[in-house]
Amino acid sequence: MSVLDESTPFGAAVAKRLADEHVIWLTTIGAGDTPQPNPVWFLWQDGTFLIYTESTAKRLRHLARNPRVSLNFNSTASGGEVVVFTGTARIGEAVSEDVVADYSRKYTQGFAEIKMSEAEFYKTYSVTIHITPDRLRGF
Repeated sequence: MSVLDESTPFGAAVAKRLADEHVIWLTTIGAGDTPQPNPVWFLWQDGTFLIYTESTAKRLRHLARNPRVSLNFNSTASGGEVVVFTGTARIGEAVSEDVVADYSRKYTQGFAEIKMSEAEFYKTYSVTIHITPDRLRGF
């Protein structure tokens, strides 16, 4: 069961942001139980977040120790439009060609902005992180 109820005004607004936004903040728990927020690219599909990361990223060590995470969008300047997901991450699961194609379509402009070809991106950011949220809150 998805935590997102698109039949509510809040759920509909969140669904739009999940489709339109290109960056979400992923917070893992680092050494000494310190939260480690990082902006990441993501794809929301079938109630799950897909994130690609480098094989040397510290977040992978954080997730191996503690797979619990939070994800949030930027709020408005006055603190509105808050969206926070919490959930559990899984590392290294396979991704279908269709999902890779969806991710690539979403970030075609992003690849150009970071001056990487699609192939270079997937070679550099070769590890998948799937996050299944279990809670959504915001206002």
